[in-house]
Amino acid sequence: MSDDGTYWSSASWQVTEGKADEFIARWTDFLNWTNETTDGVLSGRLVRDAGDPHHFLSFGSWRDADAIDAWRADPQFAVHFGACRAVCEDVRAASYEVVVSG
Repeated sequence: MSDDGTYWSSASWQVTEGKADEFIARWTDFLNWTNETTDGVLSGRLVRDAGDPHHFLSFGSWRDADAIDAWRADPQFAVHFGACRAVCEDVRAASYEVVVSG
């Protein structure tokens, strides 16, 4: 997989205390499902806040905006995203387009 996509999906996840390991396992399942079933995904990453072990950011690189839309429209997206959300206090997700890269 390449990381040089122009289109990105991202989410900020505030995980419920004591649920970090469960969240990581659920997000890994979500990523595996995405990689196995979704056309247009280039890469996926989950990073943890070094100052807050319950805060995570996820990033997905995509071929185009249509691929992101198709991924989110798949009924299984809600199942996988919902499984991750279920162990979180707060989730904020969005789509982005690269405007500067270096």
